[in-house]
Amino acid sequence: MSSDSFRDKLESFENQFPDRDYKIEIVCPEFTSVCPKTGQPDFGTLVFEYTPGKLCVELKSLKMYLQSFRNEGIFYENITNTILDDFVAVVQPKWALLTAKFTPRGGISSIIKVEHSA
Repeated sequence: MSSDSFRDKLESFENQFPDRDYKIEIVCPEFTSVCPKTGQPDFGTLVFEYTPGKLCVELKSLKMYLQSFRNEGIFYENITNTILDDFVAVVQPKWALLTAKFTPRGGISSIIKVEHSA
């Protein structure tokens, strides 16, 4: 997986209220990737919460970025950290939290939370 090429798909736009701290929440309920051990598909909901600085994420680009992982074999923990790293690199938020809630497999579900603060 080349995260840099995936990261290039993310775009931002200028925050019109950079001096005000406010929170944006984006829910992505159709995230998919592949388990690197079994090759089986993984399904999850990603919830982005962030306080923007000078930039906000452009939603269509976020959708296209997330779709890049559809056929990637990657563990939950790795993908959650990778996505937050890419998001922070492009959007440069004051604060961000990414919560990844994966559907149960074998009776076990996982929730991964990764936080960034400037």
